[in-house]
Amino acid sequence: MKSLKLVLLSFFLSSAVWAGPKDVLHIYNWSGSLSDAILRQFEKSCDCRVVQNYYGDNEEMLAKLAAGAKGYDMVFPSSFVIEAMSKQKLLRPLDHAKLPNLKNVDPAYLSQSYDPGNRYTVPTVLSLTSVGYNAERLQKLGIDPHSWSVIFDPKVLQKIKGKVTVLDSSREVFAAALFYLGKNPNTASQADYRAAQAVIKQAKPYWATFSNASYLKELAVGNIWVSLGYSTEFFQAAEDARQAKRRFRIANVAQKEGNELGVDTMAVLASAKRPDLAHQFINFMLDGKNAAQLTNLNGATNPVKTAEPFFRADLKAHPVIDPTPDTVKKWTVLRELTPAERRSLARMWTEVKVSR
Repeated sequence: MKSLKLVLLSFFLSSAVWAGPKDVLHIYNWSGSLSDAILRQFEKSCDCRVVQNYYGDNEEMLAKLAAGAKGYDMVFPSSFVIEAMSKQKLLRPLDHAKLPNLKNVDPAYLSQSYDPGNRYTVPTVLSLTSVGYNAERLQKLGIDPHSWSVIFDPKVLQKIKGKVTVLDSSREVFAAALFYLGKNPNTASQADYRAAQAVIKQAKPYWATFSNASYLKELAVGNIWVSLGYSTEFFQAAEDARQAKRRFRIANVAQKEGNELGVDTMAVLASAKRPDLAHQFINFMLDGKNAAQLTNLNGATNPVKTAEPFFRADLKAHPVIDPTPDTVKKWTVLRELTPAERRSLARMWTEVKVSR
C-alpha cells in the first residue's frame, strides 16, 4: 500500500510539473513595435511565454505606472521620460553582467545625458526627426532636401507652397528651426528661440498644415511633397507607395545642419517579478540578427552595430537607417526641458499657431 501511495504521489508531482504554466515575461510596449516572429523566437530560446500590453504614448505609460500599476516586468520608454521615471524609482538598475551583448551596441548611442552609463536603459529603436519627400517632384524642381531650407526658406518654399506639412509639435519644429540657424537646441538661449520663432512664422504661410498622423498617407498618395516628421513614418510611407505601385518614390534624408534623434529604450521595472527574464530579453534583442528584425519591420535606425549584415538588401547603406559615423555625429538627443522652459516654449508655440 505504501509503495502504491509513493507511485501515485510521484505520478502526481511529475504530472503537475509537466502540466503547470511556463515562466512568463510581461512586457508593456508600443503597439506594433515587435513582430510575432521575434517573440516566438525568444519564447523558444528561453522556454518561457511572453505577454504584451500596449500603450499609445509615453505620458499614458508613465501615468499608469506612477499610479501604481503592477504586473509588468519591462517597458520601452523614450529618452525624455527616463529621468522622470528614475526619480520616481520606477526603474530597476540593469545588471550589465547579464547583458554580454551590450558590447554590440555602437558607443555613439551609449551613455547619453538621459541615462549616463546606461544605468537603467539600453537603446533599441531610433527615429530621426527629418525630411521625407517625393523624390521625383523635388528633383524636377531642383530642390535639395538635405537642408532644413526645404522647410524654412521662403525662396525654396515658394516652389512647393501648399505641399509641405510639419509636425504639430513645438519641441520638434523649434528644434529643426534651431538646427537651421546653426544652433544646438540643448544649449540654445532665449534669444535663439525667438530667432527660431521668427523663422517659423516666416515659413508658416507656405505650409499646408501641422500634422502628426495624416502626413504619412498624404505623402504616400502624392498629395504632399515634403514633410517634417519621423524617419520610421517615412519608411512606412515609402512602403505604402511602393506597394501601391505609385509613379513616384518617397525618400528620407538627414539634414546637413543637424537633426533630432528620438530614442526608445528597453528597461526593467522596479516592480518586476521576473527581472531575470527581462534581462534575457534585452540581451536577446542586442544580438545583431534579432535586432535587425526591428529595422526590417519598421525602418528604424538601429543602435546595434552587428545588425547591418542582416538588414534587407534595400535598407543597407540607407542614409538614415544605416548612417555613416560622420552623419551620426550631427544627430542630437534632446535634453529634458525645465518647467520654466516648457512654459516659455508653450507661449511661443501659441504665438506661432495664431499668427498669419
